[in-house]
Amino acid sequence: MNKRCVAYSDEEYEHVVSLLRCGFVLDGRHVRPNNRIATIVVLEATLGLRLCDILDLRMTSFIKDGDRYRLDIVEKKTKKLRAFTVPLDVYSYIQGYAIENNIDPSAKLFDISERQVQRHLNLAIQKMGLPVKSYGSHSSRKLFATKIYVDSNYNIALVQKLLQHSSPNVTQRYIGIQQKDIEEALERTKSHLV
Repeated sequence: MNKRCVAYSDEEYEHVVSLLRCGFVLDGRHVRPNNRIATIVVLEATLGLRLCDILDLRMTSFIKDGDRYRLDIVEKKTKKLRAFTVPLDVYSYIQGYAIENNIDPSAKLFDISERQVQRHLNLAIQKMGLPVKSYGSHSSRKLFATKIYVDSNYNIALVQKLLQHSSPNVTQRYIGIQQKDIEEALERTKSHLV
């Protein structure tokens, strides 16, 4: 688990994706647009997958299941099957990317190395003025986890299941829930009841 990496805020996420799609100038050097890496970042943030698993995705990784699609992969790190439903708009986005780039359904969607993704992403992070030691390819996955946590009314068990973590403690550390946060939440709850 990348403990140093923090989640993007919504604004940081939108900004990094925009920089990747449009290109930018950093220290007098023109960094070309890279929609492939922007798409990878979007998938991390919308599916909660690790970079290594995204780089192995193929259109055949998405299985039609009635009127929906589900992901059917074995995660590299955990060796666990990931068979979660993929929102239709996310599937359509991926399908559009594959069609636009003439990618055969059985071919990898992203023919690029983790190192290339990280190197290009680090340039965008530098352009944003964010510390590269704190932000990276994992920041999108952490954004996914944090949003699910908040949107599910702080259901840590749900986030644990989606991320396929071994315990709620791992998930709490992953999304940055500290003992101080727990104590403050308990104190606020108590003050409302008394």
